[in-house]
Amino acid sequence: MPWNLILPILIAGLFGGLIGLERTFRAKEAGVRTHFIVALGSALFMIISQYAFQGRFDASRVAAQVVSGIGFIGAGVIIFQKNVVRGVTTAAGLWVTAAIGLACGAEMYAVAGATTLLTIICLEAMHFAMRSRVEKQVAVSFSCGSSEHLEEVIAALRSRGAEIEAFSLSGGKAMVRIHFREKDNERILSLLLSQEDVQAEVL
Repeated sequence: MPWNLILPILIAGLFGGLIGLERTFRAKEAGVRTHFIVALGSALFMIISQYAFQGRFDASRVAAQVVSGIGFIGAGVIIFQKNVVRGVTTAAGLWVTAAIGLACGAEMYAVAGATTLLTIICLEAMHFAMRSRVEKQVAVSFSCGSSEHLEEVIAALRSRGAEIEAFSLSGGKAMVRIHFREKDNERILSLLLSQEDVQAEVL
């Protein structure tokens, strides 16, 4: 068993999986499997470039193609929806995961491990740092028999710290557009879900 070739792949998969685990916890587009496979494939490409073409071709050409090729996968997770671009951080995570895989394939484990650690720290630190600052808008529709019921829901939302941008009532259906900070996300959404027939869509 050529452990000198298999070990870099195993370590690359471990590092890539750690980054993917953080993305999975944040419910992002690419999770553990995607990051694991990207790191695994990058490490394999690096090993192939080192050992499969010795003395015949420029071995660095295979590894170089990973750098540009990973862009196609990254572009696939970037979504433009309702004038908002989503998935850029996940695409960057895939890009650095590919670099970590290449480093593992080259047996640069310390560099790969440090990069993995710094990537996870950056993602988590920025999440907590921006949690109290990032703001969201949510459009909520629910069954409402009267304007009094709608006023009760609006009053409850305002008591939870939400700003009411707009609201309407038509045909027994109410629509409320609310604005709140990310840190208030859980308590406001829990209030909405406690209302009968509430359906929320994050813009």
